[in-house]
Amino acid sequence: MEKNQFSIFESELRVRPDDIDMFNHVHNSKYLDYVLAARYEQMEKFYNMPWEHFTKQGLGWVVSHVDINFKRPLLMNDSMLIKTGILSMHDKGCSVQFEIINKKTGKVASDGIFDYVLIDLLQNTYIIE
Repeated sequence: MEKNQFSIFESELRVRPDDIDMFNHVHNSKYLDYVLAARYEQMEKFYNMPWEHFTKQGLGWVVSHVDINFKRPLLMNDSMLIKTGILSMHDKGCSVQFEIINKKTGKVASDGIFDYVLIDLLQNTYIIE
């Protein structure tokens, strides 16, 4: 992960039976779920800003773009560390970098960047600052 002025946080998850595809490894779409689950937890635990903090104000963080690299498969019962951190801030939101690391091997299974935009939930428009 690229080092910068923002903190990097870690969450741990485990592969579940319903994550496995017909090739006996984690389906590619589940990697997105892992990052989103970790990010929700990290926002509450480390930023002290749970998702509800935003929705009560009529705001929401929405994924606008994802760039993901699949490097190694995750298998049934693998434990993983999901590291995320803000890569950059921009006028409509932020870019969040991530790595999913197989805890047993210590190797990166996937990495990439999520672009988020902050929206007004009532107007369904970007919040521009």
